[in-house]
Amino acid sequence: MNQTTTKPTAIVLLSGGLDSMVTAAIAQEQGYSVRALSVDYGQRHRLELESAKTIAANLGLVGHAVLDLDLRSFGGSALTDSIDVPKSGLGDDIPVTYVPARNLVFLALTTACAEAAGSRDVFIGVNALDYSGYPDCRPEFIASFTETARLGTKSGVEGNPFTIHTPLQDMTKADIATECHRLGLDPSWSWSCYDPTDNQAACGLCDSCRLRKKGFAEAGITDSTVYAA
Repeated sequence: MNQTTTKPTAIVLLSGGLDSMVTAAIAQEQGYSVRALSVDYGQRHRLELESAKTIAANLGLVGHAVLDLDLRSFGGSALTDSIDVPKSGLGDDIPVTYVPARNLVFLALTTACAEAAGSRDVFIGVNALDYSGYPDCRPEFIASFTETARLGTKSGVEGNPFTIHTPLQDMTKADIATECHRLGLDPSWSWSCYDPTDNQAACGLCDSCRLRKKGFAEAGITDSTVYAA
């Protein structure tokens, strides 16, 4: 007698960037039926939302929701306010492209989506090695949020806590570029630039572009993204 095995469902926070694309593909590779959540938060680089749709379609995800949450009413970031995106290179301080509490808010939304879908697995493409110094990408933040989700959800208090998967946590951007290649993904499906040009090319100079270009160069892999600089 044949038995049908149902895959467990995972919810992936899919920004449309390289990291989230690779994360979604890894979740599929690990045997999950993947649903994606993207957030339209009024970001300057709205092209990433189109990339998220492209990624979801090309990976054949079982579902993709785009949630409207306009953070421009708060401002406080070069991605949601009239503040210039830095182009002078990577620094040691938290840059103005940091969006206040973004991953805290987005992980809460993704966990809510997971609980409503009966899933206990959330994937997020945070990375603590080659990144721009954002505090909400650190392992200690993920550990703390996991405990908060256990305490603050029906599933958690009933003994069915969520697992927050961070498969890229200890990878460099070169490692992530290598994973992109191994998984057979086209880099051009994703979008990383914080400040696209008028003709929709990646600027090549913002922190995100610099990290992406550096990663692919160090990995010796061609990035099919078109850069203005």
